[in-house]
Amino acid sequence: MKKIAPLLVACLYTGALFCQQKTYDITAFGAKGDGKTPNTLAIQAAIDKATASGGGKVVVPAGNFVSGVINIKSGVELYLAPGASILGSTKRLDYGPKDASALIVASNQHDIAITGKGTINGRALQLLDDINRMLNAGTLEDPDWKTVNPWHQVRTNESNRPKILEFRDCRNIRVKGITLKDGLCWIQNYKNCSNLIIDSIRVESTTYWNNDGIDITDCKDVRITHSFINAADDGICLKSEDRNSRCENVYIAHCTVRSSASAIKFGTASVGGFKKVTIRDIKVYDTYRSAVALECVDGGQVEDIDIRNVKATNTGNAIFIRLGHRNTDSVIGRLRHVYFGNITAEIPRGKPDKGYRTEGPPLKYPHNVFPASITGLPGHPVEDVVLENIKMVYEGGASKDTAYVGLDALNTITENVPGYPEFSMFGELPAWGLYVRHVNGLQLKNIELRFKKTDFRTACVFDDVKNLKLDDLRILSNAGLPVLLLNNTPSPSMNKLQLPADPAKAIRIQ
Repeated sequence: MKKIAPLLVACLYTGALFCQQKTYDITAFGAKGDGKTPNTLAIQAAIDKATASGGGKVVVPAGNFVSGVINIKSGVELYLAPGASILGSTKRLDYGPKDASALIVASNQHDIAITGKGTINGRALQLLDDINRMLNAGTLEDPDWKTVNPWHQVRTNESNRPKILEFRDCRNIRVKGITLKDGLCWIQNYKNCSNLIIDSIRVESTTYWNNDGIDITDCKDVRITHSFINAADDGICLKSEDRNSRCENVYIAHCTVRSSASAIKFGTASVGGFKKVTIRDIKVYDTYRSAVALECVDGGQVEDIDIRNVKATNTGNAIFIRLGHRNTDSVIGRLRHVYFGNITAEIPRGKPDKGYRTEGPPLKYPHNVFPASITGLPGHPVEDVVLENIKMVYEGGASKDTAYVGLDALNTITENVPGYPEFSMFGELPAWGLYVRHVNGLQLKNIELRFKKTDFRTACVFDDVKNLKLDDLRILSNAGLPVLLLNNTPSPSMNKLQLPADPAKAIRIQ
């Protein structure tokens, strides 16, 4: 209770404050919901009047209200009535001549909210048509225009693509009930904010690249609950861009996420880090990459992470934990004190997001199904990880003709120290269930691994793992021996192992 008390106090204060305020209907300021009239000035006038009067509720009634950039001010609740839509302008210059502003912004404000049952629509494809028109005409600068990227896809630079919401350096924020759809970049970004509540929202944005559903950047005291995210990029993503800051006291619960990247992700921006993050009761489906990814590659500190009750179906990977060193300075991060409990995952052989409008970029090399993984660096291990009550079912079907790494060739698996962190970053791996390297302190409790179709690889590979404890580990499928490989790993504490062969033959130490 001590951890969340400040947030609860802020919530109670914020709710009481909004309940006492006057209402300001934007149509009284000249706004027209005809889907054509520009309403930026009218909406902003209502907001300015409300904040000048000490705060209030700015009401967007039913209708389609076209708008450019809107600035939310202190004490203002922007309320979207049922049937109300704010339609983002489809003219690129309405977001600024150079770096594009978000559609709705707030900076250094307090006690602000966006609520209701209405929709904020970025109208991504129509806006993209205007951006492409300007690029072809040479009237808009873009460093990425028509350049070759690793996936051989043409996409405009993020600086030219507006977010839908961006709040910076704000406190006491509520975003509740609304739908956000069809953005061209991150759908919403909250940076250096505190006392943030996101509840019962819906994000539908698979229209273009970098469509993160929710980005939380260096924020404190955050609650994200009862929300649905369908995004072309990461679903719910914690980021840290400041060495002197971090995301801290974050609670995420009762959400459903679909992503063409990772569903729940910490990083890749991990400069300061993440501390005291609690995740509960998450459903993940049709997700291209990881159900949950913990990535510490920019020198930050990641610790005290507690994740429970995740059900993932048709996802490319269940759990990915990575400590790397992507930053160019000498600072190496630390990743420790992590708990995963009550996780079920089904991992297919094919592409889980196939058929969605903007799919994740396919890998350019053949590979078998990737295992879950926990990896640190030589001399810088991931520390103190517990996996408990976990069941992972793989489709299997691996073939040596597709890809093969022998158990006597572990030293050929790249460390990829500065690499972009993804579960595929090491290439083909010799394990089908779990691959662990450079870890100090790992407990596996009540773990069940199996595949549906034959996979010739070893179930689990532990390479340079110290203080390993295996308690009730059940490997219910295996096509060959060994079942477990311990390389440069002291003999672990073992209790209640269920293996598809005699332990003397099933466990190989080298």
